[in-house]
Amino acid sequence: MAWLLIGSILLVAVCLFVLRKTRSSRAPAAEQHKITTVEPADRENMAIMLLYLLPLFTADFDKLNWIMWIPTIVIFAFIAITSHSYFFNPLLGAFGWHFYRVHTPQNVTNILITKRILLQGDQTIKGIELGDYVILETE
Repeated sequence: MAWLLIGSILLVAVCLFVLRKTRSSRAPAAEQHKITTVEPADRENMAIMLLYLLPLFTADFDKLNWIMWIPTIVIFAFIAITSHSYFFNPLLGAFGWHFYRVHTPQNVTNILITKRILLQGDQTIKGIELGDYVILETE
C-alpha cells in the first residue's frame, strides 16, 4: 500500500511539472486564439466523479458481479474516448483548473483549460492545442 501511495504522489508531481512547463511563457507551440463567447464546461466532471466513486458504494470487492461490471466499464471507456470527455478530470478541478466551452469567429467550439476565471468572450488567448478541439491556455 505504501508503494502505491508513493507511486501516486510521484505521478501527480510529474503531471504538475509537465503542466507547469507546458504553460510557461516560453512554450514553443503556443499560438494566439481568438474567442467570441465563453460558457462553463465543468459540468462534465460530475459524471466522471460518479463513475470514479461508484465502486465505493458496493458491499465487498470479492462479491462484485464482474459479468456486469466489465462490460459496463468497457462501455464507459468507449464513450469517454470517442466523445473527447477524457480531457475532463476532477483532479484538475481540485488544483484550480477550469474548463470552458469557447467559440471562435469561424463557429468552431473548443474546450479551453485554464487557471483563470473567464466571464466574457471577445478576447484573444494564448494557448497550446492539446488535441482535437482542446486548448490549454499558457501564461
